[in-house]
Amino acid sequence: MNIEENKTIVRHFYEECVNTGNVESIEALISEDYTEVFNGKRYDVGIEGAKDHILGVRRTYPDLHLSIERQIAEGEWVATCIKARGTHQGSWMGIKPTGKLVTFTGVNIDRVVDGRIVEHGGAANMLEPLLEIGAVKVVDI
Repeated sequence: MNIEENKTIVRHFYEECVNTGNVESIEALISEDYTEVFNGKRYDVGIEGAKDHILGVRRTYPDLHLSIERQIAEGEWVATCIKARGTHQGSWMGIKPTGKLVTFTGVNIDRVVDGRIVEHGGAANMLEPLLEIGAVKVVDI
């Protein structure tokens, strides 16, 4: 696969699965050996773990929509800058639903091998949504 094909696979994953919550076609985009990387730790979650993750996020933010701002690829790796927005309708990090719309930006790093995503990680600006839902407050000192 070339880098443009890898970028297209990642784009389809975000648009067809993450943005809709439809995980029925995920097996065409995610490898059975799918791994998520979080805080430097690797979690072998496979296809079922990927489905659970998407459905869990969508329970919290049922109208979640990721916009792809840009993608950069090299070899098997695809970096995707995203802007996300959704309404906080479910419990998140122990925070009760607020019904507030949140937006945040992030960078996802995916590795594509043989036409499927095998690894996902990245970073997101989570301070903004925590401020928006009132979970974190700025105090004057």
